[in-house]
This record gives sequence, C-alpha cells and structure tokens, in this order.
Amino acid sequence: MASLDLELTEAQQMLLDAVQRLLADVETPGWDELCGQLGLSGLTLPEAAGGFGGGVADVALVMAELGPALAGADWLSHAAACALLPADHPALGGLASGEVRAALVCAATARGLPELVDGQRLEGSARLVAGGAGADLYVIAAAQGLALVTADTPGLSCEERALRDGTLAADLHFASVVPEILTASGDGVDLVRAGRCAEAVGLMQRMLADTADYLTQRRQFGAPIASFQALRHRLADMQLAALQAAALTEQAVTALAAGETDAKVSLAAACVAVRDAARTVGEGAVQLHGAMGLTEELRLGARFKRVLAIAAGLGSEAQVLERYAAAA
Repeated sequence: MASLDLELTEAQQMLLDAVQRLLADVETPGWDELCGQLGLSGLTLPEAAGGFGGGVADVALVMAELGPALAGADWLSHAAACALLPADHPALGGLASGEVRAALVCAATARGLPELVDGQRLEGSARLVAGGAGADLYVIAAAQGLALVTADTPGLSCEERALRDGTLAADLHFASVVPEILTASGDGVDLVRAGRCAEAVGLMQRMLADTADYLTQRRQFGAPIASFQALRHRLADMQLAALQAAALTEQAVTALAAGETDAKVSLAAACVAVRDAARTVGEGAVQLHGAMGLTEELRLGARFKRVLAIAAGLGSEAQVLERYAAAA
C-alpha cells in the first residue's frame, strides 16, 4: 500500500512496486541501490535521454516510500536539479545512469544563494545545501537566473557538513565562478517542498504504526498500555494530525501535477500542516515509547530527527504562514 493515496498510472504503479520491493530487501538503500537497481537517477529526465520522464507526482510517490528508510534526502536534490536541465544538455546521459550526481541549490535546499554578477560570474555562498556533499554538478537557481557549475570549477569550494538528522549537506563558496547559463525556466522550489512533504508523510505514518504496535506489546498493571484511555486519546490526536498532513500533501501534489492555478495555495497549506504535524506526531511517538524512544535500538529517534529537519527546511512558522497568505 502506498504512503500517498494518489490516482496512479500503470507506470507509476510499477515504479511504486519496484521501490517497495527494494525496501523489503534493503533497509536503507544507498545511491548505488537507488540508481543501479531502480534507475531513480533518471526519474525526472526525459525518456529520450534514458530517463523516466517523471514529474512531481512520481517524485512525491518515491519520497513517501524512501522517507521511513531515511534514504531520500540526497536523491530529491538530484531529481529536482535534473528536472531543470534542458532536454538536449550533454550531461543528461551521465545523470540518467547515476554516474554523475547533481544537486539543486535553491531557496528550498540552501541557506543563502550566490549572486550572478553581470550575468557572467557567481559570487557569494550557499550554506547547508541538501545533497551537496558528493555532488558532481550543481544547478543554482539564483535570483538572476539558472546556472550550472561542476564540482571542479575554479573558484568553487565545498565544505561537507554532517547534520543532526544523519544527512550530509555542504557549504558552497563561490569566488568569481564562471558558470554555464541555462535557458530553462523555474527554480525547483515547489518540487522540493512537495517532495519533502511527501517524505514527512511517509515518516509520520511509519512512526504512528510503530507506536501503535509498541502500545499493544508494552504491558503495565497486567494489561497492554494500548488499553489506557489517555494513551489512546494521544494516539488519536497524532493520527488526526498525520491524516490532515497527508490529505493536504496529496491535494498539493495533484494540483502541481495538473498545473492548476491554485497549486501554490495547496502546496503552502500542505507545508503548514506538515510542519505542525511533524512535531505533534514525532514528540508523541517518542513520549509514548517512554525511555525507548531515543535509544539506538529503535529507528524512531532517527526518524524523529529527520521529520524535524524537514519541518525546519520548510521554513519557520511565520514563513510558512506568510507563504500561504501570499499564495491565497
């Protein structure tokens, strides 16, 4: 069963089945498994370049499944970067095969962006770039337009950063870096935010399932603690928050895929709901597990950290509400 309740095409159902089969065999698939076994490196690339030709719905579907496995953060940045490249770009072949890895540098994946000075060179820094560690090329969505640089471009330096949620990011510093200017439009922000909302939905559903299972196993006063009314009410509140976040995420993904005029409103609403639900579900799951909640024996702690990181990446409460108000 899919984490997102979307109306799937035959190709999307096959994609979902393939991802679920891999996750049944590999608990936390790495880049080689995602690209070598599934071919996900080319998901958002055109079929003529050896890709899948997928869009936001395909990305969200995959991210919802990879979320509980803590395996989708780097891949999302790659998929979003690939979606912005021209259909005839010479790098598409290597990107589709997974031999070349890309990362998107935009407002949704980095803190700060370099400036494209005189339309010719990049100056400045982009910090905590998601998927930036180990990338071979970077697609930069600067305010002045799209640009592409390879990791070995003169003037570009990269510092890897290990984050508390277990992912790797990178601080990129640009000193008179001469990029390739791209003619494609868009910035990939909506795709990244939709993918992260879907990832959070998958994480919250797994945390809810694990918590409900734990409550039936843990016994106190001769009875499973799942029979205690206070704990059942707490679990119900968590489920309600997760269901609301999932419903709004599904609506946003559907609207973006169809190109609806109010798609940005739907996406902003999903970001608000996901950000609120992440704390409600995550904190509730940890507390209902008691002292077990953050132990190394359980993956719950790692999933809680990841869902909090996703919520932070969507923006502060004021920022997400401001985006919603502006879109509405």
